[in-house]
Amino acid sequence: QVQLVESGGGLVQPGGSLRLSCAASGSIFCIYNMGWYRQAPGQQRELVATVTARGRTNYADSVKGRFTISRDNAKNTVYLQMNSLKSEDTAVYYCNARAYYDTDYDYWGQGTQVTVSS
Repeated sequence: QVQLVESGGGLVQPGGSLRLSCAASGSIFCIYNMGWYRQAPGQQRELVATVTARGRTNYADSVKGRFTISRDNAKNTVYLQMNSLKSEDTAVYYCNARAYYDTDYDYWGQGTQVTVSS
């Protein structure tokens, strides 16, 4: 019912920047919250940042002050601006959308690779 398409990943040097985008389609009127999660090899998927329908944001401690999440409701798109990237940020980044149809449903994008290396 909801499809998420991510873009913007790639290879960046330490200290560099990237902006990830995630466009939602389908039953977008039921989406309340959106966010970004990441998963490094051999690691569990972890929260990076979330933004509610009203714009309240939440960040993992490891990215506070460096990453900024935002959303454009007119375009049904959520962004993740990543600055001062570190090698520890290397992971597959997944877009998440939480929708409500009598209960909460989580939808996930296919993931986009972010590699921070010199």
